[in-house]
Amino acid sequence: MERDNLETVFAQAPLLLMEGALGERLKREYHIPIDGTLAMAPLYRDRTSADALDTLWREYAAAAGAYRLPILLTTPTRRLNRERVGLCGADGDALTAGNMAHLSSFAKTLSADYGIPVFSGALMGCRGDAYTGAGALSSDAAYDFHAWAAERFARAGAQFLYAAIMPTLPEVRGMARAMAQTGLPYFISFTIRRDGCLIDGTPIADAIAGIDGENDRKPLCYMTNCVHPDIVLSALSAACCDCDAVRARFLGIQCNTSPLSYEELDGTADLHTSSPEALADAVYALRQKHGLKLFGGCCGTDASHLRAMAARLTQN
Repeated sequence: MERDNLETVFAQAPLLLMEGALGERLKREYHIPIDGTLAMAPLYRDRTSADALDTLWREYAAAAGAYRLPILLTTPTRRLNRERVGLCGADGDALTAGNMAHLSSFAKTLSADYGIPVFSGALMGCRGDAYTGAGALSSDAAYDFHAWAAERFARAGAQFLYAAIMPTLPEVRGMARAMAQTGLPYFISFTIRRDGCLIDGTPIADAIAGIDGENDRKPLCYMTNCVHPDIVLSALSAACCDCDAVRARFLGIQCNTSPLSYEELDGTADLHTSSPEALADAVYALRQKHGLKLFGGCCGTDASHLRAMAARLTQN
């Protein structure tokens, strides 16, 4: 497999990993504040914070390396967008380029150290609230809004773009168009409910059909994040997801360790977690029933969860 071609690796590899939690671990283990307007985007500028990020990325790459799996890492830039840069008078070009340069350089080191493909991508997010859809954009407004970051990350050398926890179809349609226009591989990750729908009530199948239907350059796959595998198992088992489009195109999860709903988890002061083995069993069930191939961690996870998932998923 070509290590520098994500599309080739994604097509050929039966299983790939994504990183585990960053933000929650930086706050709780390293006591790094990340609650400003730009959240984690400025962290690469501070040596202590940058070293902490590198430590976490190395832990996740080591877990992938132990099982000879490719891994995708992303910049901590979900809140780095044109609006927020303007609100705090930051240099958006420097922030996008700096984050990408930091991760890209370190990903090459990790690839050499562990002998696996390590891909460096740019994380992007919705304008408003990912868990309720408040503040979401129309399709045309979203295209204009998200093209700002997509173009800058592409110029900065991102190997892929990743739209995370996207709650509404109109905004993600515009975002997908902006991503597709860069020519880079990209992933669309929805915020989903147990009934097989996005937060705005759109069935996953309809969202996939809408986005695929208007882009010649389609996402590498669709997925979800910040949600427990048991919720995704229920969602993908819903009648509205019983179709070829979902089976063929919905292929990934970055999972929480808690089975609570978004409403129950959002803003909680306590970190709800479960054992690495329990989470590994849950993602294994998801893979067995629905054929997912891209697995990573979100809130509550650390390298032990990623390693347990890799071990369970690679069992013969």
